[in-house]
Amino acid sequence: MVSLATAEHAAELTMRLRTAGVNGIDVVHGTAGTVACATLPEADFVVSAIVGVAGLEATHAAILAGKPVGLANKECMVAAGEILTAAARQRNVPILPIDSEHNAVHQCLRVGAHDEVKSIWLTASGGPFRTLPLDQFAAITPEQALKHPTWVMGRRITIDSATMLNKGLEVIEACRLFDVTPEQVRVIIHPQSTVHSMVEYVDGSILAQISVTDMRLPILYALAWPERPKSTLTFDLAALRRLDFEEPDFERFPCLRLSFEAAQKGGAHCIALNAADEVAVGAFLERRIPFTGIAGTIEKVLAATPEAHPGTIAEVLAADQEARERARALLATAP
Repeated sequence: MVSLATAEHAAELTMRLRTAGVNGIDVVHGTAGTVACATLPEADFVVSAIVGVAGLEATHAAILAGKPVGLANKECMVAAGEILTAAARQRNVPILPIDSEHNAVHQCLRVGAHDEVKSIWLTASGGPFRTLPLDQFAAITPEQALKHPTWVMGRRITIDSATMLNKGLEVIEACRLFDVTPEQVRVIIHPQSTVHSMVEYVDGSILAQISVTDMRLPILYALAWPERPKSTLTFDLAALRRLDFEEPDFERFPCLRLSFEAAQKGGAHCIALNAADEVAVGAFLERRIPFTGIAGTIEKVLAATPEAHPGTIAEVLAADQEARERARALLATAP
């Protein structure tokens, strides 16, 4: 079975398969198509990697169908984490994080009990503007923001890394995935990106996961869990000269501050954080707002968002749409 975004693309692929004499493949499309793929009886593992809330309904459907899920879509957990994790617990379905930071936390948590965890430490490279003077932020161009110092990623996530909104989303994701409070999640700047995350236990022990900066490793971990198969993704400890760590600056990275505030309120504020950011990042990439306008847009949308805790996927998607409309309205009236 293959699912494409639109009916037009599905029809095109169906014709190409027919012309090539290929039979036995169902071609579907849209949300119904992704749900059909995610719940396919023959599938024994589902990887959720569609960007944004577009993959939410299929991810939820996979969990309801009892499928183990490898999660490479943090927006689903940010927008509807309470719903997804509750469904997973009810059906005893594992949600295995593929994001490198949460994958690292998952590995570190295997050695201790939940009530022994004091803090989860999410590491961040600091992006390309970690040392840029603050008075130059308004002049940052999309080309500059798209040059990440460590990882090669998609356009939105690369911009989110530059603003550290991406790390803020990961804070919320960690709260939902590992059932901890926002106060238990810490962010630390680590430019080498060698330590992917750490878990601090109540006795003072800190466990860190160190590996190459290669997404194949967390993907392998999730697909093979609970086993650890051999791989060629080895890390050269002899080449490691130093590990630097520093506290994040909320003035430099206001999106991170806004993320912690949204995490405290939960519900609609987490949904609005993600939705407003997606709209604002699009506007920045189209050069309609400055780099600093991303955080400004998000803050205004959050301020206008009433406290609410959607209980269904439909309510989550409605709240997401409302936040996007608020963000677009703000951008339409911006000077």
